[in-house]
Amino acid sequence: MTEWSGWIGREQRSTDRLDPALAARWLATFDRDAPDGAAMPQGIHFCLCTPEARTRQLGEDGHPARDDSPASFLPPVPLPRRMWAGSALEFHAPIAVGATVERVSRVASIAAKSGSRGEMVFVEVDHETSVDGELAVRERQTLVYLEALAADAPLAPPDPTGELFDPAGWDAHRTLTPDERLLFRYSALTFNTHRIHYDAPYARDVERYRGLVVHGPLTASMLLQLAAERFGENGLARFEFRGVSPAIAREPLHLVLRGDGDAVELGAFTGDGRQVTKASAALA
Repeated sequence: MTEWSGWIGREQRSTDRLDPALAARWLATFDRDAPDGAAMPQGIHFCLCTPEARTRQLGEDGHPARDDSPASFLPPVPLPRRMWAGSALEFHAPIAVGATVERVSRVASIAAKSGSRGEMVFVEVDHETSVDGELAVRERQTLVYLEALAADAPLAPPDPTGELFDPAGWDAHRTLTPDERLLFRYSALTFNTHRIHYDAPYARDVERYRGLVVHGPLTASMLLQLAAERFGENGLARFEFRGVSPAIAREPLHLVLRGDGDAVELGAFTGDGRQVTKASAALA
């Protein structure tokens, strides 16, 4: 595959403001009441400094198109399918309503691999989100690019089985069913135009998903809220999540948590026990 070492270290800067309207829309999306004080819950940073590509600059999948020009932040990997594989986050300070936000993003690594799903390229991006000049969130995001699938490839994930998820052994458990309305609102909050989240024929016929796919950071945000219910708002110092299987809209999700201190384990599971997201955290 093409060598993209010239993209390592490439930097992008963006600015934003957490205004009251955005905060209110985020809270409404998650059926949350306004917090005491100005500090917003952890996870709000996913909705700040979002992509600003013009509509004509979008690729077939809805992501901003990539090329080999100096203006292209991400490398022009020719593999057409892109996923947010996971993130490792450090929380240094809350983000308050009214704060001026700056995010500096740098391409940290690019690695081509071969696996059971064919050729893959992993791109790691470091994000530093600052509030009024002070570091608030440090994140290493992992993106993965995959080969196209044949038109008759099996739909993923497999159909649900007759088994039932058992929450025994977990300290906290919450069940919800993300539907098209929630996915649409989260796409709007993050200015995410990836078609797997809102275009059912595209998700099925092109990327071969069984239905609309729940965003990885949306599931992560719901796990962060489960942690907040257990430990209090802005109670985590570190949080890491990794997608292991697609979550599909209109299918129940079980959010679970156990542990304390530096060893908090979290996860999202489907109704039949298939794990969707693995996560871990440490308390502040």
